[in-house]
Amino acid sequence: MTDYQVPHYEVLALRYATTDLNRPRHENFFPGMDLHDGAMPLDYFTWAIRGEGRVIVVDTGFGEAAAKARKRILLHEPTDLLRRAGIEPNDVTDVILTHLHYDHAGGISDFPKARFHLQDDEMRFATGRNMRHSCLRAPFECRDVTQAVELVFADRIVFHDGDETIFPGIELFRIGGHSGGLQVVRVATKRGKVVLASDAFHFNENRLRRAPFPIVYHLGEMLEGFDRCERLAGNDPDLLIPGHDPEVRLRWPALDADNPDIVRLDLPPTKNE
Repeated sequence: MTDYQVPHYEVLALRYATTDLNRPRHENFFPGMDLHDGAMPLDYFTWAIRGEGRVIVVDTGFGEAAAKARKRILLHEPTDLLRRAGIEPNDVTDVILTHLHYDHAGGISDFPKARFHLQDDEMRFATGRNMRHSCLRAPFECRDVTQAVELVFADRIVFHDGDETIFPGIELFRIGGHSGGLQVVRVATKRGKVVLASDAFHFNENRLRRAPFPIVYHLGEMLEGFDRCERLAGNDPDLLIPGHDPEVRLRWPALDADNPDIVRLDLPPTKNE
């Protein structure tokens, strides 16, 4: 009998939006934790996992309306980038929502045949009493949350209560911190288990300096999340993928020359951190 082999997946990061290049550094760190001047723009990503007959999207991004309302620069419609990578939204079997903020759950309706994976804690957070407070609800769009509720009534949502393996080689881990039930995704690839950290840390610098991003629900969970993500990656920084760091697009190889905003995370980085 041969030993069971964990599948190896292809993992893509798809950069679909960005901010003004002059976004100041201090907006990316908890107040008082950065005293330097200079610019530090954010990039916005969705991610795709494919292999073993599965096509899985991690987060759905946002479109033109949200970009205008939030003053973000939409570079591509997220589904257009997927199609450039050879992925049709109708072929996506599962969507993992790391959390329900507008930039991660703004395209739920773009995947009409998919099941959606979400932490129990995130749904409770986004639909409960915490949304009475404007500072906590600011990163959410009401319509995104109500669409997530509609998925419940359509039997298209799978809830997770903490850590779980959803497919061989694809694992979810509840982190919290940034939002009430943020989860990260660990994916087996040929180069190791890649951790899609989403907003557990926006930039590598947030993690390295233990200087949290200022949009935070539970500061202690966010700080502990830095440690946990590192352990999940076996303390290999090349297996840790931050949620909004422009370095991701610069460090990993492009899918092809025509698509520099789609990079292969299952391949080794071509540039050091």
